[in-house]
Amino acid sequence: MFESAELGHTLAKSNFERQLPRLRKALLDAQFDLLQTAPASVVILVHGMDGAGKGDTINILNAWMDARHIHTLGIGQASDEERLRAFMWRFWRLLPPKGKMGLFSGSWYSEPLSRGMLRKSGSARLDRMLDHVLRFERMLAQEGVLVLKFWLHLSKDQQRTRFKTLERRKKTRWRVTKQDWRHNARYHKFHAIAERVLRATDAPHAPWVVVDGSDERYRDFTVAKTVLQAITARLKQKLAPADPPATLIAPARDTALLNNLHLAQHLPRASYEKELERYQGKLNRLSREAAFRALSVAAVFEGVDAAGKGGAIRRITAALDARIYRVVPTAAPTDEERAHPYLWRFWRHAPALGQVVIFDRSWYGRVLVERVEHFASDAEWMRAYGEINDFEEEWADGGAVVAKYWLQISHTEQLARFSAREKTGYKKYKITPDDWRNRAKWDDYQRAACDMIDHTSTELAPWVLVEAENKYYARIKVLKDLCRRIEAKL
Repeated sequence: MFESAELGHTLAKSNFERQLPRLRKALLDAQFDLLQTAPASVVILVHGMDGAGKGDTINILNAWMDARHIHTLGIGQASDEERLRAFMWRFWRLLPPKGKMGLFSGSWYSEPLSRGMLRKSGSARLDRMLDHVLRFERMLAQEGVLVLKFWLHLSKDQQRTRFKTLERRKKTRWRVTKQDWRHNARYHKFHAIAERVLRATDAPHAPWVVVDGSDERYRDFTVAKTVLQAITARLKQKLAPADPPATLIAPARDTALLNNLHLAQHLPRASYEKELERYQGKLNRLSREAAFRALSVAAVFEGVDAAGKGGAIRRITAALDARIYRVVPTAAPTDEERAHPYLWRFWRHAPALGQVVIFDRSWYGRVLVERVEHFASDAEWMRAYGEINDFEEEWADGGAVVAKYWLQISHTEQLARFSAREKTGYKKYKITPDDWRNRAKWDDYQRAACDMIDHTSTELAPWVLVEAENKYYARIKVLKDLCRRIEAKL
């Protein structure tokens, strides 16, 4: 991938100075059009060989555009806080909102490149990391994010010449370190790893642009012109490109999975009290084990309205130290959340090692309420199955137990619970017009739930279907399963 970038491209100073004013004006115009119309966010990654001018190029882009609307990020070693969570958490937090630009010096590619160079990961592990990156970037592109990836290149001789030139000047001598020379000595190894990473992640929705870094004017002009062309093309599109209809296969729309549940499970109160004490005690003991600090828990509660999600959650939290858990209720997205890719707001709540995060409703809203109420297009909710599976797999890879519970009651039982809530003073807040409106679409929600379970129940994050007509039975089933999952992970 680097042959053309080692030819020694140059741009004469006279040509550069003649074209620069026009380029800078066009860049600023495009940047402010992007800011005003906000059709997309822009993510620019700058990687490359040591000495190729990565830092200089980033400074130039900030100088030639309005830096107030560019979030420049230098990605170094993960902090203690970042190491406690799934690998991609640190990058999801940094994604810019629509209309803004994120300029990354280093990125999610830094670790694969470093691990490959130092042989910290085997070939299979490296391929797995790159596969995660590919799926992440595809999801960003489908969410409307413009991903621009630049590799600034130097041949081994060009790199050596650049280092010597910098060392001769007092003002730049500090920029060359012993490590830079060690890297030059191992140039061919890094070249091979870089070529492997770039080839594996060069995709139509996020291609690599390899730029000859031997001439500063050529390098800066090429990068800036590429950024301008990409933003201009996206502004003409207005909207993110939709998935081709031919790739969309509608789910089966079968409700047998939930219809065949035996909802009339029963647990007497006396038995419930004994089982509750037993499993709350067990959950508390598991959470206090030293090994628990090496894992995390994400407990997801979905289900029919009035099925008892809140009651089940309270029985879990009653067993835990308040310092180690959070309950995250999921409502309609805010303006800030709508300005980012869909999963951004959930990545912000990724559990740290040693922590429990409980989601009262979750990311499954996209394939439930957003599907049924047509808040999401068919393309968006159909591709969400795969995006959610990738998302949960990344959390599991980061040490999380992803426990998912669907609480099911019958249509008749739901009506009885709605009516009881309206008649009970301290429960009236639990019943809203939306609950009645959702009830009118019972069949649609049941079909959506069955499709969701079929498409997102995986080995790493299986769904547990909870028969919830008897609240005592439902709560114990949840507690028992959560203890089993945590114990198995420990």
